[in-house]
Amino acid sequence: MSKKVLVPIANGTEEIEAVCIIDTLRRTGAEVTVASVEKTLQVTASRGTKLVADAFIADCADTIYDCIAIPGGMPGAEHLRDCEILTALLHAQREAGRLYGAICAAPVVVLQHHGLLAGRAATCHPSFVSQLENPVHVGKRVVVDGPANSRCITSRGPGTAFEFALALIEALYGEEKAREIGTQMLVK
Repeated sequence: MSKKVLVPIANGTEEIEAVCIIDTLRRTGAEVTVASVEKTLQVTASRGTKLVADAFIADCADTIYDCIAIPGGMPGAEHLRDCEILTALLHAQREAGRLYGAICAAPVVVLQHHGLLAGRAATCHPSFVSQLENPVHVGKRVVVDGPANSRCITSRGPGTAFEFALALIEALYGEEKAREIGTQMLVK
């Protein structure tokens, strides 16, 4: 069964994280929508790579997603944080008990900023650890918190992007599918 996943991007998004999330989830058959929060579909990522979104975030406002996965990178995470449509989608996601997650700077800059880590254990990039309100699991590469029907998944940065994407797959499709995709990609 195909799942709908939203991956928002902005100028300054960390390209390894964005592309890893998008590619890995598409390998499962997930319907991944890459949405720009900028005024153009093409964004310039944190290291100068040009990424082209499938849609503008406004086009996604009325869609229900099984997962919203937020890449980090600076100042990309700040642009994502400041997007009112994305913020509304994330709050709706949590209130409905659907999966959401973030990696690198985004757990602090986006999720925590909007109260979406309240009561959750999380991790983030080491340069943002001092800002994390619940720093219990900061050393873990990926933190999965919440009941099966309301998970929040966070991760540390570009070097943990595959693990993050596979954790999203496991939450959406189960452990066997995550293992299958990880094996195909020589990650597991």
